[in-house]
Amino acid sequence: MSFLTLSLNLKVKALFSREPNMASVIMATTLGSLSVNRSSRDCSKWSSTNGKHSGLTVKAMRVEKSLEELYEVRVERKVSPERVAELGVSRWSMWKTGKCKLPWDWQADQLVYIEEGEVRVVPEGSKQFMRFVAGDLVRYPKWFEADLWFNGPYQERYSFRAYGDD
Repeated sequence: MSFLTLSLNLKVKALFSREPNMASVIMATTLGSLSVNRSSRDCSKWSSTNGKHSGLTVKAMRVEKSLEELYEVRVERKVSPERVAELGVSRWSMWKTGKCKLPWDWQADQLVYIEEGEVRVVPEGSKQFMRFVAGDLVRYPKWFEADLWFNGPYQERYSFRAYGDD
């Protein structure tokens, strides 16, 4: 178990701690110290003069982002036929595959409409995946790197986009 103790000598301050997929905000008061138990995410205020517990307990906030938000992959689920026609998807290039795994990196923004099957996208360095299925419209950002897992027949229409195009 690791503990972090912060000593403060002025007015109320905030410490922002960033960990993968999480942001914590910890508040402490004047002329005290804060003991943080990282394993339980509990924070307790201690008096710096007598070392006794003052009875104030603060819970750290945990904010988790979806992988799509974290990697800036935009997705529209169950896209309407009107939206597909508006984008001119039928004029986009087509790509098909079967069951396989492909490492991929995007050199440009790419808009993909999945016509058949599903893909699991595992961002480089992640153990989690994003799942996209037929009817989804996915925008992959330039420089994104991931492994693509296809479990069966898959077909998509794709279009490369310039920065700012939607």
